[in-house]
Amino acid sequence: MTQIYFSEARHADDILRLALGAAQLPTDDLGGPDQMFFSLSDDEGLIGFIGLEGNGPDRLLRSLVVLPTRRGKGYGRMLVERLEGVADGAVERLHLLTSGTGEFFRRLGYADADRDAAPAFIAATAQFTSLCGPRATYLVKDLG
Repeated sequence: MTQIYFSEARHADDILRLALGAAQLPTDDLGGPDQMFFSLSDDEGLIGFIGLEGNGPDRLLRSLVVLPTRRGKGYGRMLVERLEGVADGAVERLHLLTSGTGEFFRRLGYADADRDAAPAFIAATAQFTSLCGPRATYLVKDLG
């Protein structure tokens, strides 16, 4: 069985930026002080990335990307579950915006939410204010 590695993606800025750009995900706000990115890999190499933004009880799940050659094998779910595991205890709710239907995240327990009810920190992120646009689906999951 192949070993799976989930770790903080330190010094992976160029690869992360390329992977997000190829998936048409925002990169303009990368490098913020409250951002943390994680990578998933195995013995064959990189699988994908996921990010967490913020430092309070409400944080933004952002930038989930699985490399095209690794899609369709459950790695997206694995990235989300591993991030939730890292966040558990320190984070009460994860928020996210997606330009898709959101069905993937709904299957993982995220629920549709009213953008006007978003906590101030979440509503002030670049993802929320400009990068994802007003048509993006806003979802929240309570980790408590």
